[in-house]
Amino acid sequence: MAKLVAIFNKFKAQILYLIFGVSSTLVNIIVYYIMHRLGSPYQFSYWMAWFWAVLFAYLTNRVWVFNSKATGIKQISMEVINFYLARILTGLIGIGIMYIGVSLLHQNDLLWNLIQNVFVILTNYALSKWFIFQAKEQIKK
Repeated sequence: MAKLVAIFNKFKAQILYLIFGVSSTLVNIIVYYIMHRLGSPYQFSYWMAWFWAVLFAYLTNRVWVFNSKATGIKQISMEVINFYLARILTGLIGIGIMYIGVSLLHQNDLLWNLIQNVFVILTNYALSKWFIFQAKEQIKK
C-alpha cells in the first residue's frame, strides 16, 4: 500500500490531469448532446460543448492539478485567457495533424485522430504546467 501511495504522490499531477481530462470529455459530450437535442445546429452545439469543457478543464486544472496560486482579477483573467489561447492553438495544430495524415497522406483518420490527440494532450499538459499555471515565485514578479 505504501508503494501505491508513493507512486500516486510522485505522479499526482499527471493522474489528476488524466482523471479531469476524461471528466472534461464527458462534459463536452453531455453539453453537445443537450444542445443538439434542443435543436441547435451541430456547429453551435460543438462550440458550446468545447467552451464549457475547456472552462471545466481550466477550473479543475487550476485547483487540483496545478494548484494555481494566482489571485486577483488580473492574474486569474490572464490564466483563463492563456488557457483558452493554448487550447485554441493546440486545437489548430491538432486539426493540422489530421489534415496532413488524412488529406495529404490518405491514411486512416482514426489512427491520425489518435496521433493528434496524444500530441494535444501532452502539449496541453506542458503548456499548462510551464506557462499557464505559474509557480508561486513567478507570480510575485
